[in-house]
Amino acid sequence: MAGWIDSLRSGAWLTAERMRLVAFAVLAAGFIGGSFLIATSNGLNDRFGRPLGTDFSDVYAAGTYVLDGQPSAPFDPARQHAREQAIFGPATPFYGWHYPPFFLGAAALFATMRYPLALALWQGVTLLLYLWAIRAIVTAPSWRGLSRPSTSWPQSAPEDVDARHKAGHDVEKCWVPQSRLWLLLALAFPAVFINLGHGHNGFLTAALFGGALTQLDRRPALAGFLIGCLVYKPQFGLLVPLVLAASRRWRVFAAAAATVIVLALAVTLAFGTDVWTAFLASTKFTRVEVLEYGGTGWQKIQSVFSVVRMWGGGIALAYAVQGAVSIAVAAALAWLWRRRAPYPLQAAALLIGTILATPYSLDYDLMLLAPAIAFFAADGLAHGFAPYEKTILAVLWIVPLITRSVAGATSIPLAVPAMLLCFLLLLRRAMAENGAVQTSGVLRSGP
Repeated sequence: MAGWIDSLRSGAWLTAERMRLVAFAVLAAGFIGGSFLIATSNGLNDRFGRPLGTDFSDVYAAGTYVLDGQPSAPFDPARQHAREQAIFGPATPFYGWHYPPFFLGAAALFATMRYPLALALWQGVTLLLYLWAIRAIVTAPSWRGLSRPSTSWPQSAPEDVDARHKAGHDVEKCWVPQSRLWLLLALAFPAVFINLGHGHNGFLTAALFGGALTQLDRRPALAGFLIGCLVYKPQFGLLVPLVLAASRRWRVFAAAAATVIVLALAVTLAFGTDVWTAFLASTKFTRVEVLEYGGTGWQKIQSVFSVVRMWGGGIALAYAVQGAVSIAVAAALAWLWRRRAPYPLQAAALLIGTILATPYSLDYDLMLLAPAIAFFAADGLAHGFAPYEKTILAVLWIVPLITRSVAGATSIPLAVPAMLLCFLLLLRRAMAENGAVQTSGVLRSGP
């Protein structure tokens, strides 16, 4: 038992060979499962009677309403379901339209195509954007290879450093652009297959968020534009203005705000003011039926709020606990971004904190963990890992594969505790590294 704990502590068990083996296994299983689902489909529906790409069906159906000159219709659940049934068959389950009006234009564009082509383009293009963002993170020269003072990790011993380097040597050799290990891990990340199965937007969210964080200081206007485009998922934008203000990145802040304003004006000019009224009215259905009463399923929602509700807590208690966690995460991020901690740690903490701070995030939204892992790993591989950090990164990578099924069978959540623990380890690492940097008189900046 002691040896097992020591291996978890040092991360010695996480070798490059094991990483490749597990990644290839997940990739193969996902490919076989997806191929079987397509091969056994009947027209636009899979063998279970669901539209291929399930949730993308609501985007496509909403787009047909826009083309019909009825852009407010998708916000009416009854009318949205009727259109889905008209396209995919009378037995089609309801897939709600929960996006703000910003996404109507994209929905209309895809509705001009046949559904299989629209689904393939949506998933293929956004997958490539996601991979671009991950590559930008792992190859960014502004934090890879930068020297800084050695850090005295909390509760670490000299043998931890030796074990860390022995265990990480072959991993570090492979975690470079030429090795393509990063590409294998990014493609095999289990949330990728959840996103593909649902035809959802996790690739785009991860690409916009991760891409913006790689451009924050080098191209502030581009970073602000990418952040502004995240307005189609407003629950993930709560903490971004906070960290931009805390770090005094006002050019990025202004570019993001300008992007949102321009998009809002464009939507209003294109579709009229009624779409905003319809959207605001529809938020009650999303809040009550989907979030508060778990119409989607508590096991699918990856938030502190859903954990409290899954365990029998009342709505008021769930909001109170979620509010407390959100405030704590926001305060920690404000501190972290004001103190100019190592930038990859700031970025990883923001990505994980973004999921923790909202009550409404599903397992396909765990795509945001991919750029978070990449940022955290880039810093660790350049400057060494503290105890348990390599193990928690491995847990974060695999947890999307099992969190829904385990929670559904046992009511035991896995993703939320893993994210909370990783967030705390990030803060510990940032405090230790920031202290070492201040002691040497060296300060690091962002990308």
